[in-house]
Amino acid sequence: ETLTMREMAPEEYRSFMTDVARTGKLATVRAGGRPHVAPIWFDMDGDALIFMTYEKSVKGKNILRDGRVSICVDDDKPPFSFVVVEGQAEILSPSPEEFLEWSTRIGGRYMGPDQAEAFGRRNAVPGELLLRVQPTKIIARHGVAD
Repeated sequence: ETLTMREMAPEEYRSFMTDVARTGKLATVRAGGRPHVAPIWFDMDGDALIFMTYEKSVKGKNILRDGRVSICVDDDKPPFSFVVVEGQAEILSPSPEEFLEWSTRIGGRYMGPDQAEAFGRRNAVPGELLLRVQPTKIIARHGVAD
């Protein structure tokens, strides 16, 4: 039997990344070169991923030192699909209003519209970093177990 795993088209990629609030798994590089993986909540701006982290977290410190990242987002139900995005994390310098807007959008995606504002205000605070990853490589596959 032939496997029918296939590459996602660009519109499928965007839909996969935004239609369901799946947790991303962010890989960063530790000072000694070891990988570090941590879950993140994210949203999209075109093909770019937007997420937040505390500057003193392991992932935050890693990104401040070396912005190379890889993010895996997967559907863990058959027939299984996944997207891996590689890129350079860019630390944004938003206005307080833009920061709150992104924080609220991301919080709302995962916690629902009724809790979006509370999560937005909780996370749009000093010490939090707002980051953008413009993909340099995207691997997007559908039907891994087909």
